[in-house]
Amino acid sequence: MSAHKDQTPGAQNAPESSDAPAVPEDATVQTAGAFDIRNFIGILLGLFGLVLLGAGIFAFTPEAAAKTGGVNANLWAGLAMVIFGILFIVWTKVDPIRMVVRDNEDGAEEPRDIAALD
Repeated sequence: MSAHKDQTPGAQNAPESSDAPAVPEDATVQTAGAFDIRNFIGILLGLFGLVLLGAGIFAFTPEAAAKTGGVNANLWAGLAMVIFGILFIVWTKVDPIRMVVRDNEDGAEEPRDIAALD
């Protein structure tokens, strides 16, 4: 599933699949790319997870083990956060947010009109 409009010759004459929404002729399809909120969430989860992993590896003391019943909570929580951060980044790449972008008429306040592609 490509997020960009097919520019190959004859692609406009090809029948579209029934599950893909129609894009007007004067519009293009673009993705959110690096500005997708899932990227920010994934990066933050990953960074905080790395901090907890470091605390779990280097700062796990017998006192901390006594508080948690011998479980290295920082290590396991950090590992879970890193895994979820990676999943968010992968989710962004597998299913990007697509938008229909077209130029507005002369005199409009905004140069382009952006709408979600459902």
